[in-house]
Amino acid sequence: MMTDTLVGILAIGAMFFFMILRTPVGLAMLIVGFFGTWILSGYRSAGALLISETYSATSNYALTVMPLFILMGNLSSAAGFSRRLYEAAFAWVGWLRGGLASASVIGCAAFAAVSGSSVATAVTIGRVALPEMKRFGYSDSLSTGAIAAGGTLGFLIPPSTGFVIYAILTEESIGRLFMAGILPGLLLTGLFLSTIAIIVTLKPGQGPKGSLPDSANRLTALLRAAPLLAVIVISIGGIYLGVFTPVEAAGVGAVLVAGMAFAGRLITLREFGETLMQTVRTAAMLYLIIIGANVLNPFLALTHIPSTLGESLMGAGLGPYGALALVVVAYLFLGMFMDGLAMLVVTVPIVFPLLTGMGFDPIWLGVIIVILIEMGMITPPVGLNVFVVKSVAADVPIMSIFKGVFPFWIAMLICLILLVAFPSIVLLLPNSMFG
Repeated sequence: MMTDTLVGILAIGAMFFFMILRTPVGLAMLIVGFFGTWILSGYRSAGALLISETYSATSNYALTVMPLFILMGNLSSAAGFSRRLYEAAFAWVGWLRGGLASASVIGCAAFAAVSGSSVATAVTIGRVALPEMKRFGYSDSLSTGAIAAGGTLGFLIPPSTGFVIYAILTEESIGRLFMAGILPGLLLTGLFLSTIAIIVTLKPGQGPKGSLPDSANRLTALLRAAPLLAVIVISIGGIYLGVFTPVEAAGVGAVLVAGMAFAGRLITLREFGETLMQTVRTAAMLYLIIIGANVLNPFLALTHIPSTLGESLMGAGLGPYGALALVVVAYLFLGMFMDGLAMLVVTVPIVFPLLTGMGFDPIWLGVIIVILIEMGMITPPVGLNVFVVKSVAADVPIMSIFKGVFPFWIAMLICLILLVAFPSIVLLLPNSMFG
């Protein structure tokens, strides 16, 4: 007779098999969680779990932050506000050696603050920036690498979809996680810019200098980007000051962007309808993932896999940082094969109780996990963001893009080491906000 743990191991293997067959991540987790619970606890328990978890996930008020922030990002892209962010960065730093790549990273960081999605960030800025870098003679590896790496900032800089899902899975505060992502996001942006500076210093031909625009053009570009920058400051600043909850901030941001788009006649009613449908499709996919995770997690608890792993690590005498190092290696390995959201929802129920039980702060741990998942987004052979950039730059060989992202992957590793060495970088804002 099979033990509960063996059933769990076989079920996890089946889930990976479903994912290889391109079954949607949420559906794969839902199938495995439901039938696994049926095997261990009977049909009535599995049915009750499916009904209760589906209802609790879809009726969770905190989750409405996701579709609202997705809508804000989609409207910003459809109305051309994202292009203005890039143009402002281009006007101020584009004249430097490697400046267009730097402008792309800055544009990604700014757009990340309204989109919450790494894929949307990479596609949106990539469509604007890649043709410009090609026109100015930038190397394919630097231009595509900067976009692929910069796009990952959408998963770290709030409002991050990754933080929302992590908060739901762990019952942590979305507001605290959003605040925790700000300084690491700025740190990683700075490391990306430093990486570009080092590359073009060593190989000047990869990022030629441009001409310096006059002060009037730079000011005009900044003013054109100012409305969306103001929305970012209002929504994220409102959360920090306690004026808004994250859900209210998302609603305020979406209404302000929609109002600016219609007031400036930058979007038609038909385009608005298409944007709403695009938002619904993305939100539905994310809700399915959360429902699947909520059905899978109780099943994993029944299998005793998380507790068994925790006991094994504790018994191995590695200590907290030894266990953390093992988890980091595991994430880097999984990142070579798994989609970021899939990795998040599958691993957090196992990793979270293990590491928080060893004394690590749950908010800090959320940021570390999100950065590890970001690294997976540009790690071969899957590297989702690399293939997203490939879809925009069809003429660039995939190996050139992977070659281009490698220095940025090293920058992410340095960021990770700094956050482990100095946890206060993560915890300063959430602790000052909530005391």
